Amino acid sequence: MDLSNENVIHIRRGEIEYLQFRKLNQYPEISHAYILKPLDLRSHNSNDVVQNYKVAFDSLDLKIETLLRPHQKHTDNVVCIHEKKNEDKPDIFMDYLENIDGAITDKSGITLATTNADCILLLIYDPVKKVIANVHSGWRGTFAKICEVAVKKMIAEYDSKPEDIVVCICPSIRKCHFEVDMDVKEECEKIFSYTNKLDEIIRVGEVKEGKQKYFIDTVMINKIVLQDLGVKEENIIDSGICSVCCHEKIHSRRADGIDYGLGSAIIFGNWDGSFFQIQ
Repeated sequence: MDLSNENVIHIRRGEIEYLQFRKLNQYPEISHAYILKPLDLRSHNSNDVVQNYKVAFDSLDLKIETLLRPHQKHTDNVVCIHEKKNEDKPDIFMDYLENIDGAITDKSGITLATTNADCILLLIYDPVKKVIANVHSGWRGTFAKICEVAVKKMIAEYDSKPEDIVVCICPSIRKCHFEVDMDVKEECEKIFSYTNKLDEIIRVGEVKEGKQKYFIDTVMINKIVLQDLGVKEENIIDSGICSVCCHEKIHSRRADGIDYGLGSAIIFGNWDGSFFQIQ
């Protein structure tokens, strides 16, 4: 299965497979990837996680010491990273990254990582101010508008302008498979009624075991929120890939069950040219 399309390229290097966004590849000062199966970045053992990341980083010509990965908890918490705490090893499973679902930095030599198994991951870049961000937006984060939190922080902390910002939407569960019950549907209606697009965001599903089901387009919600902030429509680049439909290559909790693995999105800034880059 080749997942390449007009917005992403499916790359194989040895046993490692990943996607890159054609738009982000236009900027030689950054590196990025969305890591596919068979690599699994899910483990409570930090050594296992780091070793798996190292396999990917070696393939991508990146240094594992540059890795910084928050401990995601479906919040709307986004932090600005001014430095890594560890110089000679990754910042992962660290207290200062607890309950964090997004990170932003303008520092060269830091690889921001997030993980998913259906949730939306957003790779964000301001090529004018040289600022990168990596955001995990599950349905709870989407309803909390974490993408808005991230962009507003880029504006406030780094003087970014929304019209300069590029946002890339990694593979995630899509409206075709994001089935929810009445409570989530009603919460969605309450929060996003102002868009006047609920008929597009929500689709009525079947009745299962006496419960009416609904399908929600969380990708569309993120696009609306971003455009409301002033991010240009042409700068919102969607992979267009459903993690459930393509679970042969992409980790999916809904498709794979309790033994699901995790994919990872990474983005790396190399402003001074002293670090390795993805080739």
